[in-house]
Amino acid sequence: MERYFGTYQTFRTASRQEAAALLGSDNLVGDEYTIDCVLEEGEHKAWMVNRFGARVGYFDPGFSRELSLKKAQDMTLVAILSFVAFSEQPEPGEYWGQAAVLGYTPREKAVFEPFVQGIANLMGKGIRPQVDFEGRAVDQIIESRGQWLPGNREPMPEKRKGMAILKRKRSFTDGLVEQGRKGNKGCYFLSWALMLGLVALIVFGLKTCGVF
Repeated sequence: MERYFGTYQTFRTASRQEAAALLGSDNLVGDEYTIDCVLEEGEHKAWMVNRFGARVGYFDPGFSRELSLKKAQDMTLVAILSFVAFSEQPEPGEYWGQAAVLGYTPREKAVFEPFVQGIANLMGKGIRPQVDFEGRAVDQIIESRGQWLPGNREPMPEKRKGMAILKRKRSFTDGLVEQGRKGNKGCYFLSWALMLGLVALIVFGLKTCGVF
């Protein structure tokens, strides 16, 4: 049985509602997602499901079928959000992104869970570590009990005309939101104070310019 699987894959959103959720604090760069493999109208579709149980994006049919087969082989699959982008083409424009998709055997759970967390921490900082490897690299993960992390980096996709990267690392406010999720109420209220302060600053600027 395959011990480990890793790749970067593009996902797309089904509607602007999912796109709006991707831009919010419920989906931070470096967040981990479960993968829900389904058949829709006879076509494989693998959905990324966030920690709140919401579907936020799906992979293309070919890769979705591959993930379905890996799930059938009892592999544990997880996706990690790398970035969110918008492209003007095809019209009227679409929101999309990339995620690192990792798989491992359940019997190696104690080893690969800390490895996945290490990859997620790097991605939250805007670093895209290589995840597509086998052989000796997989041995290093197991021998280090998940503490080994790859030094090589995965380049961002080529930027094209009409394409904008909207999220590629966690901001200071994202960090406060995450601390709030973990029970740090001070960080939670500070994050809201910063967001409300930003809104007030924008309104003040508009009034100064005579818009209001």
